[in-house]
Formats: sequence, structure tokens, C-alpha cells
Amino acid sequence: MDRFDAMRLYARVVELGSFTQAAEQLAISRASASTIIRQLEARLGVRLLQRTTRQVSTTLDGQSYYQHCRDILAQIEETESALSQVAHQPHGRLRVDLPASLGRLVVMPALPDFHQRFPDIVLEIGIGDRMVDLVREGVDCVVRIGVLEDSSLVARPLATLEQVTCASAEYLNLHGVPTELAELEGHRCVAYQSPTTGRPDPLAFRVADKEVPWDMPANVAVNHGEAYVAACEAGFGIIQVPRYHVERQLQAGSLVEILPQYRLTPLPMAVLYPHHRHLSPRLRVFIDWLVELFSGEL
Repeated sequence: MDRFDAMRLYARVVELGSFTQAAEQLAISRASASTIIRQLEARLGVRLLQRTTRQVSTTLDGQSYYQHCRDILAQIEETESALSQVAHQPHGRLRVDLPASLGRLVVMPALPDFHQRFPDIVLEIGIGDRMVDLVREGVDCVVRIGVLEDSSLVARPLATLEQVTCASAEYLNLHGVPTELAELEGHRCVAYQSPTTGRPDPLAFRVADKEVPWDMPANVAVNHGEAYVAACEAGFGIIQVPRYHVERQLQAGSLVEILPQYRLTPLPMAVLYPHHRHLSPRLRVFIDWLVELFSGEL
């Protein structure tokens, strides 16, 4: 393994915190990975990693070397990709993670357009509501909905998503249509449990330019966006979701928006990717395509 391959291996060991996982990703044995890192440390004359039976962590020198490796490897990929584009379009494998409903309802139906433009890019798309560790899991970018916490990731805004409060027509026929917040007394909601915290997120309403949490009883609690809407359609109560997620049902009349005068502030949506000085051409064109796809409000 040459010097740059050794740097690539070292970076993956640091990011994954595991010799075994790094070796599997690079299709080498764990013993070979350990030998290569020992040889790298011997050549540099410093200890890069602290190894225990449970984890691998960097020394101070190792963390500094990792930062340099990451920048150098990104520059190499950028340079090689730029040169190859003289004769070829962006190409290679790209790992992406999307919220479940957004992926199924919006992104996947539009993907043939992306593939037609960039047929040499192979997409590996993860669909789900859990938070993904991009660096540790080797994911190139993720799309996230909501206000972002402080992060070392780069965020590029995509759109704002109008939120609606709704319930099934059957549920409202049985329990009445609330026209004011006070009329929510006696109603039920579908509880959405955060995949991150495990706690249910309360409904909220915008009153006098402030978002006011509104606790309501629930007979069903779920931790997935698709199940959240399905429980609402089954008549288990009121939900709050981005409009795109229930647009078809609203148009068909199976779901009905309620309390539009208390509608929440639209949710921001962004694509996030690790902080590197250079983006690979395949990641750049995919992000540009997402910006085009989500231009305006959904």
C-alpha cells in the first residue's frame, strides 16, 4: 500500500474508530490494516493512535495528522476528478441519506432526471428518520428538515416547508372540527416520538408570533414519519407535518387541514456535508441538483 493509500486507511480508522470497520471498507484484512498503521507511525516517528480493547482514539499528533490527511486526500480527489472531467462527466459512488417521506414522495420520483444528466454517478441512498453520523458512516451528504443544531458540518439551504395541522375526515366527523384552540379539548393526537431523544414531540401553534406547545392525549405513538401519517389516516387523531407529506390526501379529502390561522412557521430544509475545502464533482452536482429540485416552497 502506497503512502496515499496508507493516509486513506488512517483517516478511515480515525473516522470509524475501528480497525476492523476501516479494513472492511477498504477490502483489506484487519491484520494488514494494523501493520500498515504501525509502519506509518514508524516512518513518521510519532504515535498516532491510542489503542484499547474497546476503542481507538487519536493522540494529539494523530489528530493533527488526521486533519492534514483529510485535506490532502480531498485535494487529490478534486484534482483527479477535475482532470478526468476533460473527457468525462462526474462519476463514482455517492452515499446520500434522506428523510423517509421526503425520499419516497419527492426525491425518488425525480431521480431519473439526475441519472439522465449524470449517468456515471452511482447513488447509494439511505432512507430513514434517524440521525446519521456522516463521517463515521462514510455518508457524503444528508438532507435534514428543521432548525439545525450547532454542527461541524456545512449546511446549504434547500427550501422552506409549509407545515399543516390535520386529521382524517372520518375522525373529524366523529369528534367535530375545531376552529379555535380552546375547542381542542376532548380531541386526541398521534404522538410522534423523536428518533433522537425517544420523547414525544408536542403539537404547537403559532399565537401572537410565538409558537406555543400544546399537550394532547394520544392513543398511538410512533417514531417514523410514514407511520405518523398512516395513524392519522386511520383515525387516531391530529398530526402536524410538512404539507408535501400529506398533499395527496388533502387534495383527495381523506385528510383535512384544521386551525390554519395558527399555522406554524415554515420549516427550513438543508443539505449537510462534511467540512472539506474541496467538494468532489459528483457531490457538487448532486447538491446543485437538490437545490434546483427544491427551489421555492413545497
